[in-house]
Amino acid sequence: MSAAKRTVALSREEFRRLISEAIVSLPPSVVERLNNVEIVVKARPTSEELAMAGTDSGDTLFGLYTGIPLTARSSSYGMVLPDKITLYQRSIEEGCRTKREVQAQIRTTLLHEIGHHVGLSEDDLDQAGYA
Repeated sequence: MSAAKRTVALSREEFRRLISEAIVSLPPSVVERLNNVEIVVKARPTSEELAMAGTDSGDTLFGLYTGIPLTARSSSYGMVLPDKITLYQRSIEEGCRTKREVQAQIRTTLLHEIGHHVGLSEDDLDQAGYA
């Protein structure tokens, strides 16, 4: 008999605090590359966001990067809205059993989405262990 998987339910404030802690824990060389990027929290991805990520509607999406990667920016880049990294709180919580797992998943998801911001592909991220 297997035990039912317990999920974590945090307040939005607590979830954002874990994001802040994750950002502080990143190497300075990674944080320095966060140029014109906003990090937002949503409960769950929409069907459009799942499609943008190439994720099937039954699959789980923890985060999504939208914007212009650093490798695609030219000298004319400017006066544009910030790129966006969206973290999906309920998706992350449902994939974790403890607050510590949530904290680790937030950090991994941030690194994955920052990887897209700096121009890494899914294959690159997979090879680096962040897919």
